Amino acid sequence: MKAWQLLHHGTPGTWRWTELPDPIPGPEETLIRVKFCGLNHLDLWIEQGALPVPIALPRIPGAEVVGEILQTGPACEGWKPGQRVAVQSNLFCGACEFCRRGEESTCLESRLIGVDRDGGLAEHICVPTRALVTLPDRLSYADAAAVTLAASTAMHMLTHRGTVGPGQWVLVIAAGSGVGSAAIQIARHLGARVITTGSTPAKRELGYQLGAELAVDTSDPDWPRAVRRHTGGRGVDWVIDHVGGSVLEKVFQCLARNGTVVTCGATAGREPTLALWPFFVKQHRLIGSSGRNRASLIRTLEWVAAGYLRPVIDSVHPLPEALIGLSRLRERRALGKVLVQVDGT
Repeated sequence: MKAWQLLHHGTPGTWRWTELPDPIPGPEETLIRVKFCGLNHLDLWIEQGALPVPIALPRIPGAEVVGEILQTGPACEGWKPGQRVAVQSNLFCGACEFCRRGEESTCLESRLIGVDRDGGLAEHICVPTRALVTLPDRLSYADAAAVTLAASTAMHMLTHRGTVGPGQWVLVIAAGSGVGSAAIQIARHLGARVITTGSTPAKRELGYQLGAELAVDTSDPDWPRAVRRHTGGRGVDWVIDHVGGSVLEKVFQCLARNGTVVTCGATAGREPTLALWPFFVKQHRLIGSSGRNRASLIRTLEWVAAGYLRPVIDSVHPLPEALIGLSRLRERRALGKVLVQVDGT
């Protein structure tokens, strides 16, 4: 099979376009012909060696995988060649106390595709069969790849880690991102009023198109004031953040009393400071969110198939040109999801 391997960390890293033996599925694994693979900021962290875990190189990145079953292991039941599937990127054991109650995102043996084992920037990938989810008939491979990671992360944040409801105010950070573009739509479908942010006019315009009633410019250091002004000085009930750093520090200025910040990322910094006095006086909450449970992934795919959630696709690149797509992320030029088309049939 053809594949991209990361050989050495860097910005950019050292990559190799190569041919490798097809992986062989174990008893409880399935071999997938990759159709599309979405790119994610996680792939940049892998490239840079910036994750807080060691990565064995060479490694094939790519966590947002959809494709077609080629072969199943002898212990796999209920799956057959030709089925259209998405792969849950946060692999789980299925046996620990958290997995048994449907909390796969906090599995004690959690592993990540493209980090702990080879990912989807290859023609074939081998994964544990329990990580497979059937694609709805009406859902294309491209749309599925655009939502399996980022949009399901947003779904998990809004409907599981938080419970956003009708009439509430929701501030979604970064309308042009995969998480942000999905979170705006999910919050609107749940009946919330949405404010979003964007660092460029195009990203703010996308926020309006997706249903936000205000999109603020984060290049203005006083942008939280615009959020409070739009809510009549009250502030928002929820903040959906995946940026961290100084942005996370500022979002607390946007919160109403009893408001909640749900955060799932740290692309702008991992060690923000917190003004503790207003945090406890206004009875704010800060909730961490990582990955998604299987139920959140299934719900996301169903919402897209039903038309409640529209994937926002920035660009599609054939597998040999995957590094062009990665450069769009690195240079912050992407408006929505960047996809790699692996198999065009």
